[in-house]
Amino acid sequence: MPAIGLYALLTLYPLVRAIPLSLTNSTGGPTANNVGLANYRKLLHSGDIRSAVIHTLVFTLVVVVAQTALGLAIAASLRRWGTYGKTLAVLLLTPALLSPVMASFIWSALYNSDGPLNATLDALGLSSLKQVWLGDPSTALYAIAVVNIWMFAGFSAAIFAAGFRNIPVELTEAARIDGASRWQTFRSIEWPLLAPALTVTVTLSLTGTLRVLELPLVMTKGGPVNSTNTLGLAIYNNLFQNGAIGYGTAISVLLLVVVVVIATSVNTLLRRREGRI
Repeated sequence: MPAIGLYALLTLYPLVRAIPLSLTNSTGGPTANNVGLANYRKLLHSGDIRSAVIHTLVFTLVVVVAQTALGLAIAASLRRWGTYGKTLAVLLLTPALLSPVMASFIWSALYNSDGPLNATLDALGLSSLKQVWLGDPSTALYAIAVVNIWMFAGFSAAIFAAGFRNIPVELTEAARIDGASRWQTFRSIEWPLLAPALTVTVTLSLTGTLRVLELPLVMTKGGPVNSTNTLGLAIYNNLFQNGAIGYGTAISVLLLVVVVVIATSVNTLLRRREGRI
């Protein structure tokens, strides 16, 4: 009951209050007029919100696919490292312990035009690959995605590592005795049995990435040319920069719907896959 009470107070009550607030022209003052669905009509016809939705979906797709694949590869590799693998697993979780703000400052310095990344490319004779990583609209969103992947790939690896440990050793040993290669063993035995771990890591990654705020806020403030503006950043700007409380709350309701629909749909598909397996 205490846990339910805290959840209701800190999550459910603000959520219920947000819906009527999104139907007003509130600017944070003591009075606000009901404007009906005007805020929702405005955001549906807003080019900035449409671009924010697209950027959020592209960012999420890149991060979830790359983070899941990298986490799986890391977990599969660490299994063969014995005790050293456990130590490396702990080290790989370290980036996830950093605050996103700290990670943003670190990577902003790395991405600087005369920073370590471009200097390394110069030293390797790859000067043609040098970029103004956070200053170019074609690379800024993907540069931020790399930071998100770097932070949480170790977290995904830890989930997959737990999944590997739950696979009965007898199955993989029997496959090897029958002459199966490592790839055949992984494809036919380990990958199907990792279905629960895949569901967990994809669902957590989806719900976290769709709500991304701190990385684009600190690294680019939504620029250049609005190319890294996300729904989370649009909410922040309207609530805290523009003082458009009613409109910003309407965008937050939109984000809630996007997160719930996508996460529920993907989770349902993955759960069905578990059932078939």
